[in-house]
Amino acid sequence: MEYDKERGGGGGKTGSKKEKDQSWIPKIIKKRVCTTFVEDSFSNGALCQCGGVREVHDSVATGDFFGAAIVTQWDSRQHSSECPTDAYGELEFAGAGRRHSHFLRLSCDTSPQIIYTLMTAHWGLASPNLVVSVVGGEGHEKIKTWVRDVLRNGLVRAAQSTGAWILTGGLREGVARCVGEAVRDHAAAAPALSQKKVIAVGLAPWGLVHNRQQLVNAQGSFPARYYVQNTSRDSCCLDNNCQAFLLVDDGSIGRRAGETAFRASLEDYISHQRTGIWGSGSIEIPVLCMLISGDAHMLERLDVSLRKATPWLVLAGSGQAADLISELVGNLSPVSLSPTSPTADSEAADALSAELRDRVREKVRRHFPAEAELEKLVDSALSIYQNRELITVFHGEQEGSDDFDTVLLKALVRASKRVSSEASEYTEELKLAVAWNRVDIAKTELFNGDIQWKYEDLEDSMTDALINDKPQFVRLFCENGLNILDYLTYRRLESLYHSLSDSSLAYILLQRRLSERQGLAGSLPNLDGGATVPLKSPQNALIGPASTMELNLYEVSRLLWDLLGDVCHPFYYGPLGLDHSISTRRALKQVNRLLLGDCMYRDQRCLSPWAALFIWAVLQNRSEMAIYFWEMAGESVLSALGGCKMLRELSKLESETESKLAMKELAQRFENLAQDVFSECYQSSESRSFTLLIRKSPVWGGATCLQMATAADARLFFSHDGVQSLLSQIWWGDMERSTEVWKLVLTFFLPPLLYTDLISFREQEEEVKSVGVYQCRDTDSLDGNDTTVFSLADIVQNEEEAEEFRALKEKLQGNASPSNSKRPFLVLRWRQFWFAPVTSFLGNVLMYFLFLCLFAYVLLVDFKPPPPDGPSTLEFVLYFWVFTLVCEEIRQTFFVGSTFVIQRMKNYIQDVWNKCDLTAIILFTLALCCRMFPWSYEFGRAVMAIDFMVFTLRLIHIFAIHKQLGPKIIILGKMMKDVFFFLFFLAVWLMAYGVANQALLYSYDPRPDWIFRRVFYRPYLHIFGQIPIHEMDADKLEEVNCTNNATRIEAGEEPCLNTFANWLVVILLVIYLLFTNIVLVNLLIAMFSYTFSKVQERSDTYWKFQRYNLIVEYHSRPCLAPPFIIISHLHLFVKRYIRRIPSVKSTHFVLEMRGRKASRLNTWEAIQKENLLSAQNKRQRESDTARLKCTSVKVDSVLKQIAEIRDHDRRLRMLETQMEYCCNALSWMTEALAQSNLLTARRPPPLLRDLTPLSPS
Repeated sequence: MEYDKERGGGGGKTGSKKEKDQSWIPKIIKKRVCTTFVEDSFSNGALCQCGGVREVHDSVATGDFFGAAIVTQWDSRQHSSECPTDAYGELEFAGAGRRHSHFLRLSCDTSPQIIYTLMTAHWGLASPNLVVSVVGGEGHEKIKTWVRDVLRNGLVRAAQSTGAWILTGGLREGVARCVGEAVRDHAAAAPALSQKKVIAVGLAPWGLVHNRQQLVNAQGSFPARYYVQNTSRDSCCLDNNCQAFLLVDDGSIGRRAGETAFRASLEDYISHQRTGIWGSGSIEIPVLCMLISGDAHMLERLDVSLRKATPWLVLAGSGQAADLISELVGNLSPVSLSPTSPTADSEAADALSAELRDRVREKVRRHFPAEAELEKLVDSALSIYQNRELITVFHGEQEGSDDFDTVLLKALVRASKRVSSEASEYTEELKLAVAWNRVDIAKTELFNGDIQWKYEDLEDSMTDALINDKPQFVRLFCENGLNILDYLTYRRLESLYHSLSDSSLAYILLQRRLSERQGLAGSLPNLDGGATVPLKSPQNALIGPASTMELNLYEVSRLLWDLLGDVCHPFYYGPLGLDHSISTRRALKQVNRLLLGDCMYRDQRCLSPWAALFIWAVLQNRSEMAIYFWEMAGESVLSALGGCKMLRELSKLESETESKLAMKELAQRFENLAQDVFSECYQSSESRSFTLLIRKSPVWGGATCLQMATAADARLFFSHDGVQSLLSQIWWGDMERSTEVWKLVLTFFLPPLLYTDLISFREQEEEVKSVGVYQCRDTDSLDGNDTTVFSLADIVQNEEEAEEFRALKEKLQGNASPSNSKRPFLVLRWRQFWFAPVTSFLGNVLMYFLFLCLFAYVLLVDFKPPPPDGPSTLEFVLYFWVFTLVCEEIRQTFFVGSTFVIQRMKNYIQDVWNKCDLTAIILFTLALCCRMFPWSYEFGRAVMAIDFMVFTLRLIHIFAIHKQLGPKIIILGKMMKDVFFFLFFLAVWLMAYGVANQALLYSYDPRPDWIFRRVFYRPYLHIFGQIPIHEMDADKLEEVNCTNNATRIEAGEEPCLNTFANWLVVILLVIYLLFTNIVLVNLLIAMFSYTFSKVQERSDTYWKFQRYNLIVEYHSRPCLAPPFIIISHLHLFVKRYIRRIPSVKSTHFVLEMRGRKASRLNTWEAIQKENLLSAQNKRQRESDTARLKCTSVKVDSVLKQIAEIRDHDRRLRMLETQMEYCCNALSWMTEALAQSNLLTARRPPPLLRDLTPLSPS
C-alpha cells in the first residue's frame, strides 16, 4: 500500500514536527473541489448548490431544449473531484498564548485508518482509553446552564480521569464552544501532568470555517497564524481549545453536516482498535456518542450510528432531538415491532404496531411541528426505538454531574451486554474500569464482596494493568483472587518484556543484546525460516516470542548482568539450562539451539514471581509499581538495594534529564527503604540483623546485602549503626573493641603477652554459649526480641572454626585431659589475635613505615653505583620487599572476587588506590632497570625518587580507617577536583599575560627554554611575590651584557630589553596580579569553602562507606605483613592448590542458609517490613494532608446529604400544598353536600383527632 511506504519515511517524534516530516501528506490525503456547476434556484443563477460562484467551476450541468437543467440536486461524489490537500501542519492562534494545534484538510472519503495513524503516530496524540463524540447543539442555539455544568464538571473531568478523546464540532459556536471552554477551564485548574490527558479533537466542515484561506499552503504550514475576531460571540472560527482539527471537505462552501459521514466512520474505526500500549489492552477502545439537543436531521445520524452498535448517551431536557429520544426510550411501553406470535395473533400484533406508530408520530409532531417529511422522521424514530438498549438517558437537571464518569461506564456496559450476549456484565465493566484506570469505580461497584471473582476473569485485566502501568489495579487483583504463582510463567514474563515501550531505555538495551544474538544466530540453521524481526511489533504483543529472532529471557539476563555486574550470578540461567561459569559465546550458541526446539521452560512457573515483576518494573522506572512489588517480594533489604543498584546504573546510561532525575530519586527512595527496614530489624534483634547482612540470597544470584550495597554505592545504608556495629565486630575479631592501640603494638612485638590479661578477649564460656544460642535460635519468637551477644560464631560457619568450638566445648565440660586442654587454648588465643583484621592492619602499617624508612635510607645514603659496585645489601632487601608487595597485588588481582579473570582485573583497576599501587610498582621496575646501567643510572635514581613520593602518598589510604582523619581525607579528595578547575582558569590567564609580557619586553629571543621560563614559569612565580622589577621596569634597569643582534642572540647571548611601551608592561603586571592574587585565589578559597561545608555534612557517611572497603581488604589479607607475607603466600598456595582446602576467610562475609533457617529468617524480615509499612501508613493517615483530605470527603458527603434533604423538603412542601388543596376541596364539597338536600346524615361529621405523640414520662 502506498500509505505504508510513505509512512516509513514520514512523520517524526512528538515535539519535532517539521515540514519535511509531513511532506508525504499531500500524496496520500486529498481535498475535494466542486467541478460541476449545479444552479441554486434561490440565488438567481449566481451560485452553485455547493455554495461557490459560477466562475470557479470547470463545467456546468447540461440542460434540455427548453433550458431547464436536468441535474437538480448537487451531490458531492458526482459533482466534485479529489486533488492533493493544500492545508495541513500546525496552527498558531494569534494572541492565544498556548501550544500549537495540528490541523488537516481532508476529503470526506478519506480512510479513517490513515487519519487515526496520523494522529497517534505523527501528531503524537496519546491513544485514547475512551472516545466521547459530542453531537448536537450546532449553530447559534443557546445552551442551558445545567448542560454547561455537565460538560464542565462531568464530561471533561471524566475525560481527564479516563484518558479520553472528546470529538467536537471544533467551531466557536453552540455545544462545541461549551466543550472548548470546559477544556480550557480544566487546563487552567488541573496540574500540568493531567492536562495531556484531556484531548479535544475538532471535526468541522472545511467550507464552514471562517478565515480558512489563512490555513492554505501547499507545502504545509509550520505554523499557520490564525486570527480570531469577536471571541465573545458565537462564530464559525476555529476553537483554540482543541488540540487537533480535522477539516472535512466535501466540496461545499457554507453548508453544515459535511463532516457527518466521515465522523461516523472514524468513530466506527476507533471502536475496533484496542486500548493500551501497541494495542495491548484487554478491550477495544469504547466509543460513546453524547447527544445534546439536536435538530430533525440528528435522528437519521442517530439511527445510522445505532445500526453500527455505537452506544449513545442522551441528555434529557437539553433540546428537541434529545427530548424526543428520552421520551421514546422512557415513556413508550416495550411493544415488539416484529410479530413473532402465531398466525392467529398477527392481526393483534399489527394493531399494536400501528398503535405504536401513531404514538411515535404524535411525539415527533410535537417536537418538530415544522418538518415536512414527517413519515421519514417517524421511520427513523421507530428504528431508534428498536435499538433502545444502546441508549442511556441522563437527566442532568435531577442527577447532577458529580458521578458522570460512572454514568458513562454504565452506558458502555449496557451497550456491551447488548452487543455480546456471551460476555459477563461484570467482566466488561471491569475491563472498562481498567482501561480508564478508575480503581475507585472497581472497588465500589465490582470488588465490594458481592461478586466471587475467578482467576480466569482477572487474568486478561491483570495483563492490561501490568503493561499499561496501573499498579492500583494490580494490587486490587492480587487481593481478590489472582494467584501470582499461577499467573506468572516464563512465557508471560517474556511477553511482558516484549511489550516494553520503544522509547524506554530498557527497550534500547535489550534491542542491543538481541542484535548480538541475532548476529550469531545467522550462522545457525533457522527452523522457522523467518527473517530478523524487531524486539516488539504491534501485532500479537502478548502471544510471546516463538523463534530465535525474538526476545527471550537470555537478553534479560544479559541486561541484568550489565547492570548488576559480578555481584550476583546471572539471572534465569536455570530455566535456560545454562551454567553460571559458561562463557558468553557458548551461552549464545546454546540458547539459539534451545530456542529452535520446543522451549519447554516457557510453560514453567516463575520461581520468584514477585522479584521478577519487581525487576521488570524497575527497568522501566515505574515507581509506584516497583514499590508495590517490593512490598510483596521477600528479602526486602536486598531487593531494595538491588533496585537501587539497577536504577543508578540506568541513570548513567539515560540521556534525557527528566528520566535521569526520576531514576536517581527512585534509587534514593529504595536506599531509604532498605535502611528503614534494616533499622527495624536491628531494633528487633541485633544478631539476626547481622545474619541478614551476610546471608546469600538464592533469588538474587547468591548476593549478600553488604555486597549489593557496596555495588550500589549505598553510603546512607552503610552509615547505619547496625552495619557499622557488624563491621566493628569483624574488624576487632574476638578482642574487645575498647582495646587501646598501644596494647596491640606492644603485643605485636612481644607475642607472649597474648596469654596475659593485657588484651581482653571475649570469655570462652560466652563463645560457647553464643554457639548454643545460635543453634537453638529456631525456637525463638519470630519477633526476635532477643538480646543475644553477637560473635564471629554467628556468621562464620566453616569446618575449621566448628572444630575449634567443639574442642572448646569439650574442654569446658572437662572431657579432655589437662595436657590436651592447654594446647587448644594456646592455638585459639593465637588465632584470635593474629587472624583479626585489626592486627593485620596494624602489622601492615608498622611494616610499611619500616619500608618507607628503608626506601629513604637507600635513596639518600646507600644508593650505590651500577654493577659491579652496587647495589648494596640493603637495596637488595628493598627489592625483595617490593617483590612481596607485587605478589600481594597479584593475589588481589587474580585470586579474589569474581569467577571470571577479566572481571577480577576490571574490579582491581577500578579502585583508585590500586591504580596508585600499580603506578608505584611500574615506576619502581623502571627505576630498577635503569639504575643497573651506567648510561641510565641518573635517570633511574630520579625515577626512584619520584616513586618514593608515590609510595608515601599511599599512606593516605592507610589512615582512612581513622575516625578523625578519614573524613578529612575524603574532603581532600573532593578539593583536588576544585584545584583542577582553578588551574584551568589560571593557565588561561597565565598564558595570556606571559605571551604579552614576553612580546613587550623582548623583541627577539628564539631560545625555547627561555621562552618557556618567561611565558609560564616567571608569571607563575609572580603569584607568590617573586617579581624581578629590575628586569621589567625601565627606570630600574641594571646594566648587563646584552645585544640586539639577531645572529648573536641565536648564538646564545642575552637579548636586550625593549623599553618601548614599558608603561604597558607595568600596567599588565598590575592587572595580572590583581586578577590572580585577588580574584582567582579567592575563587579557589570560596570553592574550597563550599566543598568543605558540603562534604563535611556527609563526610561521616562517606567515611563509613570507605571504612567497609578497607575492612574487607584487610580481612582478606594474610595475617603476616610484607616482606614476611611471602610465607603466607606459600602457605596459601600449598593449602589451596595442593591440599585443596577451601578458604576460611572468604566465607566470613558470606553465609549460606537453606531450609528452615532461611525460611524463618525471611519470615522474620517480612514481619519487620510489615511493621515498618504499618507505621508509615499510620503516620500518613495522621498527617495534616490526609486529615484534610478525609475532612474534605466528609464535607462533600454532608453537602450531598444536605442537598438531598433540601430536595426532600421541597417535595414535602409541594405535597403539603397539594394535601392542603385537597383538604380544602373536600371541605368545600362536604359543606356543599351538608347544605343540600341530596344526602341525609345519619351520624355527626367526624372530628379531627390530635395525632401528636405523647412525650414519654
